Amino acid sequence: MLTGQSRDVSWGFYTAQMTYLVGVAAGGVMLVLPYYLHNYKAFGKITILGEFLAVASIVMCLLYLLVHLGQPMRALNVFLHPTPWSMLFWDGNVLFGYLVLNIIIGWNVLDAERNDISPPPWIKPLIYLSIPMAFSIHTVTAFIYCGLPGRGFWLTAVLAPRFLASAFAAGPAILILLCMFIKKMTTFDPGKEAIQTLAVIVGYSLLANVFFLMCEVFVVFYSGIPSHMDHLKYLYTGLHGHGPLVPWMWTSILCMLIAIVLLVIPSTRKNSRVLFLSCILVFAGTWIDKGLGMIVGGFVPSSLHHITAYVPSIHELIISGGVTAIGLLILTILFKIAISIKVYNKPSNVQK
Repeated sequence: MLTGQSRDVSWGFYTAQMTYLVGVAAGGVMLVLPYYLHNYKAFGKITILGEFLAVASIVMCLLYLLVHLGQPMRALNVFLHPTPWSMLFWDGNVLFGYLVLNIIIGWNVLDAERNDISPPPWIKPLIYLSIPMAFSIHTVTAFIYCGLPGRGFWLTAVLAPRFLASAFAAGPAILILLCMFIKKMTTFDPGKEAIQTLAVIVGYSLLANVFFLMCEVFVVFYSGIPSHMDHLKYLYTGLHGHGPLVPWMWTSILCMLIAIVLLVIPSTRKNSRVLFLSCILVFAGTWIDKGLGMIVGGFVPSSLHHITAYVPSIHELIISGGVTAIGLLILTILFKIAISIKVYNKPSNVQK
């Protein structure tokens, strides 16, 4: 068997990566919404970077989906044989639609900036459409999970808000890290105000994510439903002597709590080194929580209360590394094009 998956744990590392990257893609709306709807000019330099980060993230999502299916041709069935009653059908369509929107919007806005002109008028409706699409891609992804009645860990209405909160923390946090790297390696300056505003968004989004997690813990244990409690016990305290994820999950909680404190306090948030560390903690905490914890926690224990451990195989890790490399290559090319235009084009007085 090439993967660590089994009859009881039918989703694994590929699905976890896809779920997390959908959130990274959705996080780009935290730049698009303030810049285009509220004319927040501080985001003018980096909105295109957020859109291109979304493009690379969705490409990786779709590649992980192809890898998970085993035969890429099966993915075409989502579009060739529409099944509106299936959440996977809607997820595939909103992901592909959001990918196309970001490519069209980002490329045309960048081309207009290169030519020192205003973007074409027909871009505006697409920008407005991309905002609800950003919310929908992660909402529908959450519905794939919470629409399964046999999985107590996922059977909660708060899952979609929790997914969105973690997305609005993880996506901007990764963009901050990328902006810091770009500023160090090139002459492009994303702007201090933009970075600090993003950091505030990350801090309070992460706070909302932890709050939703605590609400889930209260409901599960106050209701006392064993099938629901066992999932959280397995993740955070261990169940029947099985607890391989316990240190990982508490590391996630610790990372998120430390990051919240560092990001909410202005003095620590404005320190560039502390901000860098905070964003690393946000990335680590949300990735463990939504990646390892969300997938394995939903399958273990099984509906029959069997505990089947899941550990990603070396094949899964190597293939995931390849998919990530493709995504980083696409991101590098897009960022290089965007930065070269912003650095070498003379400033324009045209309203973008």
